[in-house]
Amino acid sequence: MAQGASWASVTKLGLHTKPRMPPCDFLPERYQSLAYDRALEIHRQHLSPMVTAYFQKPLMLHQGHMEWLFDSEGNRYLDFFSGIVTVSVGHCHPKVNTVAKKQLGRLWHTSSVFFHPAVHKYAEELLALLPEPLKVIFLVNSGSEANDLAMLMARAHSKNTDIISFRGAYHGCSPYTLGLTNIGTFKMELPSGMGCQSTMCPDVFRGPWGGSHCRDSPVQTIRKCSCAPDCCQAKDQYIEQFKDTLNTSVAKSIAGFFAEPIQGVNGVVQYPKGFLKEAFELVRERGGVCVADEVQTGFGRLGSHFWGFQTHEVLPDIVTMAKGIGNGFPMAAVVTTQEIARSLARCMLHFNTFGGNPMACAIGSAVLEVIKEEKAQDNSQEVGTYMLLKFAKLRDEFDTVGDVRGKGLMIGIEMVQDKVNRQPLPCDEVNQIHEDCKDMGLLLGRGGTFSQTFRIAPPMCVTKPEADFAVEVFRSALIQHMEKRAK
Repeated sequence: MAQGASWASVTKLGLHTKPRMPPCDFLPERYQSLAYDRALEIHRQHLSPMVTAYFQKPLMLHQGHMEWLFDSEGNRYLDFFSGIVTVSVGHCHPKVNTVAKKQLGRLWHTSSVFFHPAVHKYAEELLALLPEPLKVIFLVNSGSEANDLAMLMARAHSKNTDIISFRGAYHGCSPYTLGLTNIGTFKMELPSGMGCQSTMCPDVFRGPWGGSHCRDSPVQTIRKCSCAPDCCQAKDQYIEQFKDTLNTSVAKSIAGFFAEPIQGVNGVVQYPKGFLKEAFELVRERGGVCVADEVQTGFGRLGSHFWGFQTHEVLPDIVTMAKGIGNGFPMAAVVTTQEIARSLARCMLHFNTFGGNPMACAIGSAVLEVIKEEKAQDNSQEVGTYMLLKFAKLRDEFDTVGDVRGKGLMIGIEMVQDKVNRQPLPCDEVNQIHEDCKDMGLLLGRGGTFSQTFRIAPPMCVTKPEADFAVEVFRSALIQHMEKRAK
């Protein structure tokens, strides 16, 4: 649809009708802590100089309840980013809170030199959710630590060095994992991440190949393709690029391959169906192990399956997980096979002081219980699909919405200058849409090489009325953006 036609269609419905926020029966406490200006002063003088906070005037958050956040001024927001895809079952979920408080009053910390029932109970519960032979767990504190350890495992087991990851991948920001992370803003001039090689990301929207039948999503790209239902030509083209990396950029024998089932930081990028399955086979032919980074995709967020790798019909050798595992409590894990675990043990004594502490494991168990009891995975499937299809209608209505994609409650909306050239919408314009959504009570994430993609990943307790509100807010922000463009 041409931009002018889009504008004509939306003006009939009124430009500035502010969507009505769904009700919430939770009343936050009155804020009585640091004044905003004092916090801002401390931040400027003493905290990291990296610019990471969203919005021209960053929000000072005070309290959370399920899918809602409250700032220091008492404003309420619908959280559609979950602390960067981390709050899985809801802010301060009552059951998780109760378990955390009980454990806090009993024992905060031991270490793995002692046994504690919370650790062993959690290990058994988590491993029951993973297929054979993925039955050995290493508990750590963050996704970066988990991927660090997985890199070490891959090299210890294969006795090789080279590891491949996609361009656009994010696997952490530690010195080791920086080599796997292939987004320019995270790279640095000093040497880091030795032995890591990037390969083309099989992105069916922005990449050279892909079209209307390629990805595992209720919404496909508007690019046409001539693929048969069970034969993706784009997948074949991207596999040729992967083979080229294997033939030119790494040694004949490699340590492994890391892949997010859906790329998170790069803007919810999905691969052609069947790609990972074939790539895993090629990696194993070279002696490498295959690692699924489930830090953002795991624990039912994708709806159809509990783990993202299951949507690709693959079985990894190592699975890393973090974020939603503890609903915001610092916790992460690496799960692998007995054989790979023994290979690491022969090389070193792996130890992590805080990994698997009683607090983390008690909370982790509570999170798994809530996911099961409240059917959070089913809700991700139902509400996520419902919302994804609604957002897809905005792509048909607005020329600047280039692509809508995702699965379950992991959705990306990529903003473009126009749909033909797919060039990213300028950052200042995306920033303004972001600000306008916030002003109407909706908090969204950002992603993509040029920060051009809105990332939508609410807590898995979100409802359809809240999804309706989010779509209405986003549509209203797009209308305001088009009005400014027209001027």
